[in-house]
Amino acid sequence: MPELPDVVVYVEALEARCAGRALERIRIAGPSLLRSVDPPLAEAEGRRVRGVRRLGKRIVFELEADLFLVVHLMIAGRFRWRPPQAKLSRKLGLAAFDFESGTLLLTEASPRKRASLHVVRGEAALARHDPGGLEVLEADAVAFRERLLSANHTLKRALTDPRLFSGIGNAYSDEILQRARLSPVSLTQRLGDDDVDRLRRAARETLSDWTQRLRAEAGSGFPERVTAFRDGMAVHGRHRQPCPDCGSPVQRIVYTSNETNYCATCQTGGRLLADRALSRLLRNDWPRSLEELEARLAGPDPPSRGT
Repeated sequence: MPELPDVVVYVEALEARCAGRALERIRIAGPSLLRSVDPPLAEAEGRRVRGVRRLGKRIVFELEADLFLVVHLMIAGRFRWRPPQAKLSRKLGLAAFDFESGTLLLTEASPRKRASLHVVRGEAALARHDPGGLEVLEADAVAFRERLLSANHTLKRALTDPRLFSGIGNAYSDEILQRARLSPVSLTQRLGDDDVDRLRRAARETLSDWTQRLRAEAGSGFPERVTAFRDGMAVHGRHRQPCPDCGSPVQRIVYTSNETNYCATCQTGGRLLADRALSRLLRNDWPRSLEELEARLAGPDPPSRGT
């Protein structure tokens, strides 16, 4: 799912191409995309785009007549900027937003179509689409601490809860926790003051650094390569690859369709976190430490010469 750095770069690219221009036509191909009926979608056609903004992980087009188009890309939704009147792909195409200068395509590379489009009128209606998460890059230390400790969750869950923190998902939460040297399963209300401060700094630095990287990658072009797995990430998507800080193999915890990546040496004092499915299956055979895991992966010791 595109997270804060990706969404920010999307918004900047869309603002440069769409702001001040009339949205001439909207073509909908995905039957599940449009999730609202009033105001009707047709009312947005012909309206000029006043601006583009981010609302959590949502992208909002502000139109004339106090109308807003709210797009949630979910996991596999992506934008493509193409020449005017570009055709929609039969397999991936969900919608096309036609401008005189070009066409913005909305695609989704997944059989489970989860991306959504809402048409709303007025700031009050738009606010109902805001999950309410804290903007980490704007919040001071007091606000961050209060939000983090408002409920007793694991750090992974807290960072990825859109009601607590805005724009952070599976990928960047892994990166933040590795930079902060904190375990993803540590409970928020057991953190010390130094832990909280370190987590806030790591969150701000990670989100800022990656936003700058993605801006530089896109340059003056449109961001086409939006992915949760990027070269240069410390742990996310790097299972069994070396941690860039200590060289230990990156570990993971798998939960249904999601996984958490972490460095046991940097984040958990060498302790392996239990994968629910595997630890239930292996029970007492589940390795408790990185050293034990590496010994098992290396295989049995060769027999001594005396045997």
